[in-house]
Amino acid sequence: MDARILRVPMEIGYYLAGFADGEGSFNASFRPRPDYQVPWKISVSFNVSQKDRVILALFKRYLGCGTLRGRPDGVWYFEVTNLNAVVENVIPFFDRFRFLSAKKNATSPNLSRLWFSCKMGRI
Repeated sequence: MDARILRVPMEIGYYLAGFADGEGSFNASFRPRPDYQVPWKISVSFNVSQKDRVILALFKRYLGCGTLRGRPDGVWYFEVTNLNAVVENVIPFFDRFRFLSAKKNATSPNLSRLWFSCKMGRI
C-alpha cells in the first residue's frame, strides 16, 4: 500500500469512507466506439457532491487526485475520472478504510476487478 495512504489519520480516513459510503458514487460506463481495437470505450469514475466544500477538499487532499468544482446552485462536486488515479489512489484508500453498507461492500470488489482489468488492458 502506498505510504501516502498509510499516513492518512484513522479518524479522517474512516470519516471520508463513511461519507462516501452514504454520498459517494462509483461508476463504470461502456460506450460503443467502432474506431477502438476493442469496440467499446470504458470510462470509470468516483464522485461525491455536497454543499460543504470543506469535506470534498478533504477527499482531494487525502486521495491526492481528482477535481473539485462548484456549480451555480451552490453544490460542490469532487470527482476522479482518471483510470490510473482510480486504480492507484481511490481503490487503495477504500481497501484500507472499508465501507460499512452491504451494498457498497458487495459492489466494491467487482468494480475494483473491472478497473484493474481496464488498466492492464484486458478489457
